[in-house]
Amino acid sequence: MSRIVIHAGFHKTGTSTPQAWLGAARGPLRPHAKIVPARGMQALLHACRACSTLPEPKSPAKVAARAEAFARGIAGLKGRALILSADALSGHPPGRPGIDSCAAAPVLLAELTAALARRFPRAAIHVALTTRAPGPWLRSAHREHLRSAAITEDAASFAARLRPAADLSAAEAAVAAGLPHPVHRPPLEATPDPRAALLRLAGVPDTARAALPPPRHRNAARPAALDDLLHINRTISDRAARRDAKTARPRQAAGTR
Repeated sequence: MSRIVIHAGFHKTGTSTPQAWLGAARGPLRPHAKIVPARGMQALLHACRACSTLPEPKSPAKVAARAEAFARGIAGLKGRALILSADALSGHPPGRPGIDSCAAAPVLLAELTAALARRFPRAAIHVALTTRAPGPWLRSAHREHLRSAAITEDAASFAARLRPAADLSAAEAAVAAGLPHPVHRPPLEATPDPRAALLRLAGVPDTARAALPPPRHRNAARPAALDDLLHINRTISDRAARRDAKTARPRQAAGTR
C-alpha cells in the first residue's frame, strides 16, 4: 500500500531545509517516492494562501477545485510514496495583515486530504506539522516579516499581538481534530533532521536514506540588523523603494566591514 505524506509547515519551524532538500533529492528518491515541492503545486498554493486571508476560513470552492485538479494530475504511484512539502499548504504565515493565527490550516488540509483520498483510496495518508517553542517562533516570525513584509511593529509589540498564534501545539491539535488521518508533530528542537522523519513516514527504506547526501541548511539563524529593517518599513512607504532598500542593505553592510 502506498503512503502519502503531506508536510504542510508550520511556517518558521525549520521547514525550509527539508523542503529544499526534498526538491533536490527527487532523482535519487524516484524509485521509492514521488516528491512534489512547492513549485510543483503553485495553483493549489495560491488558493490556499487566498483562503487563509478570509476572516473566518471556510471551504471555498476554489480550494476544493484546485485540490481535486492537483490530485487528479498525479500519475499512479505504483507502490511508491507521495511526499508533498510546502508551508503554504497551511495558508499564509501568521503575522501578515489580517492573519493572526493558523485557523485556515484545518480547512485547507481537510480539502487536500479528501481530494487525495478520492484519487488514491487505498493509500495511507499522513500529515506532518513541525512545531516550535513560542519564544523562538515569535522571534523568527518577527524577523521574517520585517525582511519580507512591511510590518512596523517592534519585537515586543509583535509578540504581544501574535502570542496566541505561537501556540503551535494547539494549531496542530485543531488540524488533527478535523482529519481522519494521522497527524504527526515533530518539534523543531527535538528533530535535528526533519527530512529523516518525513522519509520514515513515507516508508523509504533505511538503505536508501543512508545513501542520500546531507541537507544544506537554509534560513539558519544569524545576526540581523533588525533595527535597520524596522526603520526601512517605518520610513519608506513605496513598496518598490522599500524592497530595493532591503536588498541593498546587506551589500552596504558588507562594504563597511
